[in-house]
Amino acid sequence: MKKFALLFVGLGIAIAASAQNLTPILKQYVVEGRIDYRGLKANPDPLAAYLKQTGRVSETEFNAWGEKQQLAFLINLYNASTLQLIVDHYPVKSIKRIRQGFKGPWDQPVVSLFGKKITLNTLEHKIIRPEYKEPRIHMVLVCAAKGCPGLRNEAYTAEKLDAQLDDQSRRYLTSPLGLKIDRKKGTASISAIFKWYGGDFTSVATFIEKHSGQSIQGLKINYLNYDWSLNETRK
Repeated sequence: MKKFALLFVGLGIAIAASAQNLTPILKQYVVEGRIDYRGLKANPDPLAAYLKQTGRVSETEFNAWGEKQQLAFLINLYNASTLQLIVDHYPVKSIKRIRQGFKGPWDQPVVSLFGKKITLNTLEHKIIRPEYKEPRIHMVLVCAAKGCPGLRNEAYTAEKLDAQLDDQSRRYLTSPLGLKIDRKKGTASISAIFKWYGGDFTSVATFIEKHSGQSIQGLKINYLNYDWSLNETRK
């Protein structure tokens, strides 16, 4: 029994270390939410090593973690796998141009999880959304487009997860990408994320007010055009 307990302590340390391995990559290549893909492609080994490490995590190990540790791991895996997808096809003007036959970028098996290859859509829509029911994930899962929330320059961790999710929500909803209000016209233009995933929010208006500090009650709601061009920056 003691050996069993020590095993899972060791595994918890291992996944904490994997998050620590992602943070230096993000700090080096993420600038104000956008990514230096050219630099990342020129030095691909650290990201590949991180994804190799996360790919070794077994389902049994994962199930032994707490919910916040699981969710932080899956968010990091989604974002890192998206980075790798872009690096593998860079230069590209938009993630939507990445195709494999009839399959778009989110339907290609590019994510290594529990010894299998799954798609980004499977990770988001079959695992993260239904299993964790956390609306703030829409503020942190990065789709490699300028219209999506910016990528954080640190990995998500169980210890800081709530603060990180709140901070990302605040950043997006206090930027013109997430929310624009014209009180003279009586309109609120909000991210198309709230149209696509409105059912994940108990109340879109309440969520926006909580994280932006602005009420949209009584305003006519419009949806902002989503910019699918690559969320790239160059140092």
